[in-house]
Amino acid sequence: MLLQQLVNGLVAGCAYALVALGYTMIFGILGIVNFAQGEIYMFGAFGAVLTLAATGNLALAIVVGVLAACLVGVLLERFAFRPVRGTHPLIPLISAIGASIFLSSLARLIFGPEDRSFPMEFHPQSYQFFGAEITVLQLIIMVVSLVLMALLWLFLNLSKHGKAITAVAMDSDAARLSGINVNAAYTTTFLLGSALSGMAGILMAIYYNATAPGMGLLPGLKAFSAAILGGVGSIPGAIVGGLVLGVAENLGAAYLSSHFKDAFAFIALVLVLIIRPRGIMGSRS
Repeated sequence: MLLQQLVNGLVAGCAYALVALGYTMIFGILGIVNFAQGEIYMFGAFGAVLTLAATGNLALAIVVGVLAACLVGVLLERFAFRPVRGTHPLIPLISAIGASIFLSSLARLIFGPEDRSFPMEFHPQSYQFFGAEITVLQLIIMVVSLVLMALLWLFLNLSKHGKAITAVAMDSDAARLSGINVNAAYTTTFLLGSALSGMAGILMAIYYNATAPGMGLLPGLKAFSAAILGGVGSIPGAIVGGLVLGVAENLGAAYLSSHFKDAFAFIALVLVLIIRPRGIMGSRS
């Protein structure tokens, strides 16, 4: 029972971690919280669902879903955040909340208010492991998430564009004087964060066999909590925070009460921050 809940928690935690990486990257380079990250997650899922319903091609559906999420993220950066960059910190925050409400309403207008099942049924093989049942789909979700996290690390640390993003995050004025295109770094950051969130939305739509216009609200809030839990601005912290929250909510639901499943993640956040205010892997600065 315990191992089963750990497996289920890690699957959910992988999705939280992918979205939390978007929060962390955007906050690290722009110093703002993109509360529309959950809606980007939703648009990724709907892009995949509609494409799969029209074509029956899962690979194409995943690509279109990720591209839809990237498009939404880039448009947000250009029209919701770039005009208010450098203003009072409350203004980008209000812009982010407004963008979140707008995208949620737009989704209901475009896709309708009803839930949609995923157009393709999955009956994956399962394996018994010390009494826990692990499906191939769960393994795929965890492996894909870990691969995406590793690719992000490689991109940020080894590529020219990744190093430019790191430089802008450290000191945007110095980076600009060094010849780095700061606007391009901002756009690339939103592009990467949106791609990760969109992929998380697609994976969870497949896993739960459901999509809905408001499906990004709770995962977005939990991913934001994961980013804080892991340490604001820390990419490894966002990953650890997401996994911790996923496990915490599943253990709480299994051993305490399933009625308060969504609350356990936030309770875990409060408890950790009381002990370690800067987060699990946050720096003292």
